[in-house]
Amino acid sequence: MPQTVLLAEDDRAIRHALERALTLEGYEVTAVADGVEALAQAHKTPPDILLLDVMMPGIDGLQVCRVLRAEGDRTPILMLTALVETADRIAGLDAGADDYVVKPFDVEEVFARLRALLRRTSPVPAATNGNGGPSDSVRADVQISDRQVEAAGIRMDLQARRAWRGKRELELTRTEFELLELLVRNAGIVLDHSTIYDRIWGYDFGPGSKNLAVYVGYLRRKLDEPGAPQLIHTVRGVGYVLRED
Repeated sequence: MPQTVLLAEDDRAIRHALERALTLEGYEVTAVADGVEALAQAHKTPPDILLLDVMMPGIDGLQVCRVLRAEGDRTPILMLTALVETADRIAGLDAGADDYVVKPFDVEEVFARLRALLRRTSPVPAATNGNGGPSDSVRADVQISDRQVEAAGIRMDLQARRAWRGKRELELTRTEFELLELLVRNAGIVLDHSTIYDRIWGYDFGPGSKNLAVYVGYLRRKLDEPGAPQLIHTVRGVGYVLRED
């Protein structure tokens, strides 16, 4: 099934050009001209990702973000903007946008950012052995909804960006939250270093980097409880897995 994109852009030439390029790239595109149509379409047929122009007449892209996030909708949102000031980007992120592309843009950058956002929010496919059968990694019981994800005694509110182990709330930084979400979504599956780097940072820093190990250490200290099983396990030479032993 092709992934679906809801594109909202009031400039007709840009809208048609992006719609054509995205379609050729293999996406199923619904293109609308303003924020009112974008909200109506998002409610009618929720897409896999939204591509929104910031400056639109009536309801602009930031307002669309705020409405969807207030409703608990966690669909990834990539903004198109001619505003390059840091304050403008902060306003968009605070409204709920996940990433930005600044006009004028290269369509290949749009494709790359769309792929990165879609990777962050989709589970990693279960690994297979050489015969096409399942590997030793087995997906644990994971409960996922638009607002929450839960596994191995961890519950995460994706809209409020809050997380709990049992009844204890965890105080997490943004990167720690995103790393924990990736592990919880794929509980029971061993994620290799390259996959985690790609999902969280968008770049593989290579085997010599200690960045991932540092953040895993931070998470372990915040998750661990006396007498309770450890949740994040190291698979030496491969990566990490979240599971209850």
